[in-house]
Amino acid sequence: MPEFNPNTPSVARVYDYVLGGKDNYAADREVADRLLAIVPLIADMAVENRQFLSRAATWAANQGISQFIDLGCGLPTTPNTHQSVQAITSSARVAYIDNDPVVIRHLQALFAHGNPGVSVVEADVTDVSTVLKGVRASLDLSVPACLLVGYLLHFHPADAARDLVAEYAAALAPGSCVVLSVLHYDGDAADEGQRTYSSEVASLYIHELTELAGFFGPLELVPPGVVDVRQWHQDREPDTLAPRAGFVLAGVARKR
Repeated sequence: MPEFNPNTPSVARVYDYVLGGKDNYAADREVADRLLAIVPLIADMAVENRQFLSRAATWAANQGISQFIDLGCGLPTTPNTHQSVQAITSSARVAYIDNDPVVIRHLQALFAHGNPGVSVVEADVTDVSTVLKGVRASLDLSVPACLLVGYLLHFHPADAARDLVAEYAAALAPGSCVVLSVLHYDGDAADEGQRTYSSEVASLYIHELTELAGFFGPLELVPPGVVDVRQWHQDREPDTLAPRAGFVLAGVARKR
């Protein structure tokens, strides 16, 4: 696991700051402010991603799924996955997975005195066997579960992202679903933002719609497919969205 260093920006803490959170340090705020100056839309995109993940988790809960795996969950924010799904099914269980020590500390403190339906697994999401071992301590993967991979795959090249999703999907029971979202940005500002983030926080890859669709492999996409998150179950027509250089691509698929 990475060692905690407040002078080194982390993915989770930079994201927390962009979302308006308070669990971050000067180094995180400094790089985030530079990124916001280059690509201001990333603040809106971060919020839209959180809203999508809540809608997708709620949708899955309404399909009868009561087990959720939140990969690379990041620092607690509102709504958290367990809040979204337990509002539908009070007995729903959620396993949060992250390897950031600050994230783990906050999650453990949050759930230390209640909510037996929530568990925390400290592991790198690329160490699939370790993650699944931790998840199986509280979830039964022989019955359907929902895997949430939100704002994570843009830290992996396309081939690695596709293989990672396939490995997790193979461990899920038929009837399960997979939720994916990635940031997407076009133009010169995107290139500068990508260089800044990659050099100071973590390697960042911009995936196209066709690539994200490919990450689902043989899974069956749920309508409307892979879209701008503002179009996923949002009761608005696509042509009402103003064109933007940056947006979040996302989709949900079922395992048959």
